[in-house]
Amino acid sequence: MTARSLALRTPTPMPGWGLSFGIMLTMLSIVVLVPMGVLLWRGFIGFGAGAMWEVVNRPRVWSALALSFRAAFVASLFNLVFGVVLAWVLVRYRFPGKRIIDAAVDLPFALPTAVAGIALTAIYAPNGVFGSVLADAFGIRVAYTELGIWIALVFVGLPFVVRTVQPVIEEVDRETEEASATLGASRLRTLTHVVLPMLAPAAMTGFALALARAVGEYGSVIFIAGNLPNVTEIAPLLIVIRLEEFDYDGAVAIAIAMLSISFTLLLAINLIQVWSRRRMGAV
Repeated sequence: MTARSLALRTPTPMPGWGLSFGIMLTMLSIVVLVPMGVLLWRGFIGFGAGAMWEVVNRPRVWSALALSFRAAFVASLFNLVFGVVLAWVLVRYRFPGKRIIDAAVDLPFALPTAVAGIALTAIYAPNGVFGSVLADAFGIRVAYTELGIWIALVFVGLPFVVRTVQPVIEEVDRETEEASATLGASRLRTLTHVVLPMLAPAAMTGFALALARAVGEYGSVIFIAGNLPNVTEIAPLLIVIRLEEFDYDGAVAIAIAMLSISFTLLLAINLIQVWSRRRMGAV
């Protein structure tokens, strides 16, 4: 009897393979596979690929898609950098108010997105606390511009990076950094060749989660965006407009376009993660 068969026969607290797989497949189907299947069936079978392309291939739709993915990507990159820095500070340093900041990181998870959008709009509006200062001192307008959309997406996406990277930083042994310094490596070289490679897989996972959240974000964006067609109109809002007009086929076409672009981006991120893990294994 092989070690594998012995491991499979060993009792575990979790259900057996058949029951576990059945529960997993059922929940996955209810939550993901069935809704996605119905959406694709409605688009390609009920509406048709050619008709969907006619709906998507319009300047207003392309502008909304470009704005949504551009703002989401830039916001996720910002969260990737400063989320890792924030997680590092929360893990490695002790300072007054640390627990308050640590708890505040989770605020976007608990706060309704509409409330967040209203709060950000009130703060960054031309007559708001920050908005008036930026407008008068620097001539920068935040609310009702793409910059306002970017700030809202940073707000909702930052916790994904912090909470994904934080446990990995806690497991990084300080002796590894000390060994690198003992061998003569500078602090910058230790950071780039020792610390960051260990954090890269978790950081890319957090980046992917933040990107996925930002692309589909609606509630916190519509209040601060201004929603001007071809200027500050995001793709999720365009889908809602089509639904309010009872143009369900048009809404499905835009949704499938967003789904296709999102799937391509997430696939590329996953491939980068696989490459980074193999590179770390080779090193």
